This record gives sequence, C-alpha cells and structure tokens, in this order.
Amino acid sequence: MIALPGMAALWAALPEARMVGGAVRDMLAGCDVADVDFAVPLPPETVMARARAAGLKVVPTGIAHGTVTVVTPDHSFEVTSLRRDVETDGRHAVVAFVDDWELDASRRDFTINAMSAVQDGTVFDYFGGREDLAAGRVRFVGAAAARIEEDFLRIFRFFRFFARYGRGAPDADAVAAIILRRDGVINLSAERVWSELKRILSTPDPHVAVRLMQQTGVLDLVIPDVDLRRFEFLVRQGAPNLLLLRVAALLLGGEGAKEFAARWRLSKAEEAELVALSRPNALAPSASDDDLRRALEAEPAEILAGRTWLALGADWAPLRTRLAATKRPVFALQGRDLQALGLRPGPSMGAALKRVHEWWRQGGCVADAEACRNYARELVSEEKATFCEQKVAKKLH
Repeated sequence: MIALPGMAALWAALPEARMVGGAVRDMLAGCDVADVDFAVPLPPETVMARARAAGLKVVPTGIAHGTVTVVTPDHSFEVTSLRRDVETDGRHAVVAFVDDWELDASRRDFTINAMSAVQDGTVFDYFGGREDLAAGRVRFVGAAAARIEEDFLRIFRFFRFFARYGRGAPDADAVAAIILRRDGVINLSAERVWSELKRILSTPDPHVAVRLMQQTGVLDLVIPDVDLRRFEFLVRQGAPNLLLLRVAALLLGGEGAKEFAARWRLSKAEEAELVALSRPNALAPSASDDDLRRALEAEPAEILAGRTWLALGADWAPLRTRLAATKRPVFALQGRDLQALGLRPGPSMGAALKRVHEWWRQGGCVADAEACRNYARELVSEEKATFCEQKVAKKLH
C-alpha cells in the first residue's frame, strides 16, 4: 500500500476519499509512486470546508472541474469531486458533480486508469483494469470512439500508455477508433501535443508504439515523411534515453529541426539542442586526440556522442568512450591578457585574440595560458613593428 507523507492527515479530514488513477495503476504494477491523486463523493465546497476545519491549507486549483489542492505539512494532493460529463467539445468538458464512483470511473480514458483504492488498500475496479494491466492491454473504458471524441488528446495518451504498459498486439477496437478519428488531433494545441510526444518518446522502449503511430496515420500528422529505421536502430542499439536525440532520429530525411521546433513550440534550449544534434557528424571513428579536443572545445560531448548514434555504418563505441574520457579544453586567453601586453581594446585586439585562438586550436587545444601569452607577445611585437614601418614609410613619402 502507498504511504506518502501527509496521506494520513488527508484521510483523517476526508475519510471517504480514494486514491485514483495513476497511483493505483502503478501500485499494482509494482512501480514507484511519487504522487497520489484523490477523488471524493463530495462537492468541492464541502471538501474545502472539511480540509480547513482539519487545519489544512486548500487551494482551488481547478474548481470549475471540482479539483482542489489540499496542502498538508508534508505533502500536497489534488482532490477531485466525483463527476460526470454534461458536455464535451473534443478537449474540454462541462461537468456535474455526483456521488457515484462507477459513474465517475466510466468517464476516464483507459481501464488501467479507472481504478480506485481506499485507505486499507482495497482496490475498486469496475471495468477490468487490473486484468488488463496484468495482460499488458491498454483498453479504453467503454466505447473507444466515444472516449476519443470526448478528448482527442486521448489518442496520444493511448500511445503513451501502450509504450509503457502494453505487451503483444494492441487493442483492435482502440486502433480502429484512432484510425477513423485521427484528424481530431490537428486542432489540439501545439503545447499539449508536444507534451504527449515527449512522454511517448521518453519511455524506455517506444519503438513499437511509434511504429503503431505510423501505421494508424497519426505520426504523419505530427512528423511527416518519417523513416523509422534509424529511430528503431537507435533504440535497439541501447542509445541513451535522450528525448531530443530520439526526435533527431525521427527527423532525419524529413522535416528540419528548426521547422519542427517552430511547429510544436519547443523552448529555445530544446530547439538549440535539436538543431545541434541534427547537424552532420564531422568526426570519424578514427579521429585523432587533437580532433577530439578541437571538437569538444566547440561543442559538448553529449552533442558529439549523440551524432554518432545517428550515424550508421561504423563502430562508434570506441569514439564515444574516448569522448567521455577526454576533458573539454578551455581557451585560457582573454582580452585583458592582450591589453596587459600593450594592445589597446578595439578591432586589432579582437583580431589578435582570434589569431591566438586559431593557433591554439591548430595545436590540438593543448597549449597552456603561458604558451598562449608568449604567442600573443610575438603577435604584439609584429604589430608594433608593422606600425613603426608604416610610420617611417609615411614620413619618407
């Protein structure tokens, strides 16, 4: 039974409450549970009054849909009143509060998410979710088409839960309903779609679910012209579970990284990483130590190693090992060092610093600060000599 700090205090204030959704599912699956949501057969006003009477803080985080956050001294929990849908538009619903647990469970997406549990650990399962979880089946509650039409985001949620819990062939009713209603995802917000894509691609082994997305036509609606061979190779070869590396594998040969980032409104940091991973791999498997240091000075090891996972036709493991073992070099000289040598700030200083940096890179990024300063002194001496020669020439003319 799950026992997070603060749960006893919540149950003392709301003894009718049950754990619901993912917490019950993951408890039965033997997974770690870090967060627990509750449901109660009480209207939100009663929930808030009860919690406050018990000395707990309450925040009406989603009061229109019956959700409040109860804050105990040790933890905070979302508590939602049992409800039924009065009206849906494919994404949002107007709800009415009820006191019927099975009716509330019937509006949930999948059987494995429709279970609830009381304080002693007794599980209430109205639609066979426990059996489905044990069998690796992801099945909609009731009619798959009806559940999808209530919220088209459930199409992506199906693939997410199938990637995480599914085994064997996918539920035929779910697949048929998704194919017929897949165009409904077009009107979903970019942020919500990207949020679900991230969760799908971040599962330990998403390649079967992603292949199913392609077979149902859903993948082409979000990432056109995908060749899954490189993506599946990446996952099967044991590449690190890095979200944007997997996205880069999907994009190769299709939509560009910048276009994808703009379409799905990735953050600036996500876009920069995706663009970097999508650039051609300039390192060879037999790259010299100097080549490695030069590459590492320009880009992080994670990016350089990521590109090798996207490159086929060679054994890249030794190079990745060397990248991980090589310290990233740092150019030690700054403008103030040249100023101390008598160079004034301005274009000439910038040009000199650039020349020293290029000399350092050509040497394999191994010269220390003193060696760089010595080379800079030579440049300053050359510049002073050139300046004097120009002055003399000017006087002679």
